[in-house]
Amino acid sequence: MHRELLRKLLEKHTPEHAEEIGFKHQILSFVEANADCFERSLASGHITASAWLLNATGDKALLMHHRKLDRWFQLGGHCDGDPDVLRAAVKEAQEESGIHHIEPVDGEIFDLDVHAIPENTKEKGHFHYDIRFLLQVKSDEIAQCNSEAKELRWISKNPETLPTTERSVLRMFEKWAPR
Repeated sequence: MHRELLRKLLEKHTPEHAEEIGFKHQILSFVEANADCFERSLASGHITASAWLLNATGDKALLMHHRKLDRWFQLGGHCDGDPDVLRAAVKEAQEESGIHHIEPVDGEIFDLDVHAIPENTKEKGHFHYDIRFLLQVKSDEIAQCNSEAKELRWISKNPETLPTTERSVLRMFEKWAPR
């Protein structure tokens, strides 16, 4: 029953990119095979929730330079058992940006990604099955780094402002700022 909300969101989502079609099938299979798919304790991988977070006017998006992975990403993280991935994405965006007034733009899936997390001192290598939403700041709060970030940066729709060439971030950027 906990997986039903995610299944419905996934079935409703029509991916725009070929790689994302594959991710959708991988995520659906993973969810079907793992009742505990939202739990971080599932060693093979888990569902994660992310945000392409827009400022109040919608003309900038917030990226985070991840301290541990030393790369630029969208905000997001573990669901920690919460099957409501949209709620988890909002919570992660709030925690990682320091901004409290964040709301979904439409509540639909914005992007999907499956990526490997390398083995580290705390855990073995595993996969993140990432469900991503388009969220927007609804206040004039200032973004503030938490301990997971080296830096937070608002980027414009100009591709030259992108501090990364990570394909999964570029795909979201291209959806937000099509050429």
